[in-house]
Amino acid sequence: MQRSSVAGRPSGTDGSDYSYRMVVDSRYTKVAKEKGHLAIFLSIQALVLLVGIILVLLPVVKGEDYGMFGLEPLILSFLSLVAGELGRRQSRTTFLKIYLIMSFVAVFEVIHIAVANYWVKQRLQALQLIEVLHIFIEVLVKISGTSTTLSLIDNMSIPKRSS
Repeated sequence: MQRSSVAGRPSGTDGSDYSYRMVVDSRYTKVAKEKGHLAIFLSIQALVLLVGIILVLLPVVKGEDYGMFGLEPLILSFLSLVAGELGRRQSRTTFLKIYLIMSFVAVFEVIHIAVANYWVKQRLQALQLIEVLHIFIEVLVKISGTSTTLSLIDNMSIPKRSS
């Protein structure tokens, strides 16, 4: 005989079976929370990438050469975003590791191009100041996203059993 539900309690129980109920491991709740944080960082990175594309293509529209950067770091950043999104959605640590590596290679490439370009020209124009600010924001976003991604990879990995 089944009893009626009292105060939100599941039917068929009086609450005494509490100790036998399953509890969700805290690492699964951490993974869900960190996936949400990573989604925010990936969205911000996509916006920063869009600004980077505009900064590269703006001189081309004016009939000039590319801005301070080439297209290579932007393509690498786009591919890293794709890998990060696949890793986040499919819970694949391999894609998340690829995302980390590719995004930092892209950042270091942009920094290298900016420093080399500055030493060649020895001056900064207004558009180049915006590009430098873009690099700074990109580095900050990627560093912030890195800590979340590393924590996510750690929590998604199978826990080591003690013998």
